[in-house]
Amino acid sequence: MKTNRIILVSILTAICLFGGLLLSACDGTPVAKDGDTVRVNYTLTLADGTLFETSVGDEPLEFVLGKGDYLPDFEKAILGMNVGESKTITILAADAYGEYRDDLIFTLDRSQLAAGVEPEVGDILQSVNASGQTSLVTVTAVSDTTITVDANSPLAGKDLTFKIDLLKIS
Repeated sequence: MKTNRIILVSILTAICLFGGLLLSACDGTPVAKDGDTVRVNYTLTLADGTLFETSVGDEPLEFVLGKGDYLPDFEKAILGMNVGESKTITILAADAYGEYRDDLIFTLDRSQLAAGVEPEVGDILQSVNASGQTSLVTVTAVSDTTITVDANSPLAGKDLTFKIDLLKIS
């Protein structure tokens, strides 16, 4: 009988150690898994240490984990985290917003703009292509007859470091 109890304890220990996707250390503490709604604070810095954005001191980010609304590596980093846990990850440019592409810089005739639009360098405009897809472009140059826009993400070509704090799982 004692041998059976030892085997049962060993099996339960193995389940606790390897079944951590649902419970942390079998103490009932939930860990983040696909389908959970999670609430996180994050701080995004660039390779040179520049702060790009943060939710700290503002509204935390809340989303359904695994739905694919955010960078895959960002969501993957949250999988298995416990509430109150913090993690810092770096996502390489190729796995984030891709490399910077010169072919995404366009010069447009000002007559292509909607009436009354007077763009300035740094403005972000919404562009609609021939197939109806919309994208955001940044104005990089303006002349009397043309404007130059950059369709690259502002984060293209940049490695991203996120500090993530898991605040809530529901």
